[in-house]
Amino acid sequence: MAKQISIITFTGKLGNLIGYRRNNQHFLRSMPAIVRQTTATRRAAQRFGIASKKGALIRSAFSGKLDVGCDGGHINRLTSRLIPSAGNDTSSITGFRFNRYTGTDRFLPLAPRLSRNGVLHIPPQSLPAHNGIRMLEIKVIATRIDFTTHQVAGTESAVLFVKTGGSFEGAACDVDVPGTGTLVVILQIRGMQDRIPSGNRQYFAADIIAVQPPQMLWKPRRKQFSPEYSRLKLLSEKISATVSPQPLLPCIQRE
Repeated sequence: MAKQISIITFTGKLGNLIGYRRNNQHFLRSMPAIVRQTTATRRAAQRFGIASKKGALIRSAFSGKLDVGCDGGHINRLTSRLIPSAGNDTSSITGFRFNRYTGTDRFLPLAPRLSRNGVLHIPPQSLPAHNGIRMLEIKVIATRIDFTTHQVAGTESAVLFVKTGGSFEGAACDVDVPGTGTLVVILQIRGMQDRIPSGNRQYFAADIIAVQPPQMLWKPRRKQFSPEYSRLKLLSEKISATVSPQPLLPCIQRE
């Protein structure tokens, strides 16, 4: 360890030297010629690398589809979910919040459920009232990811507008994205103020609500929708959130 006595001091790497500060004094030390790793540290580094790569693939699959702002630590939080299993247990990301300050349960007391045949059911329920928020924009985003080949087979989304502080009839959405791989479903909810999404982070949420590995998928001859639910039909045109919505708008956009 050497002490820095010059007028100009530094911290960090400079060539093969590292400058650092301790007790308001600056010191120097040389970089080690060889970095020795134990078996445990090598395995930890491998798990982190695999988890980081899969986390990046998940984020890229939903890039451009999410309309809410993610918090600054969402990348590290998502990677941390995958590290224990080295990314092999993708179900560990179920319940992950892209905005850690607000979850979808704030707006939907009864959580949606995904059936084995790829239909997402949002059950009928009473929606709580929110100050200044008269309507909710509910968006379902589904993607199919092949983690073996690191390919995204496709991503689709559906949009539904509902009034707050009243009774919601429920809805059903086909999220069985064509292709092979793991099905990941995100539920995004934004509070609307005068037809415009609220900028308050307490009124927008985006959670991973379901993950289905390929071996768990089962495709029947015909999709079965509960008769009491509104079916979200496929449309080719994009629905703008600024357009005056109906209380229950059965629409879906394929992107």
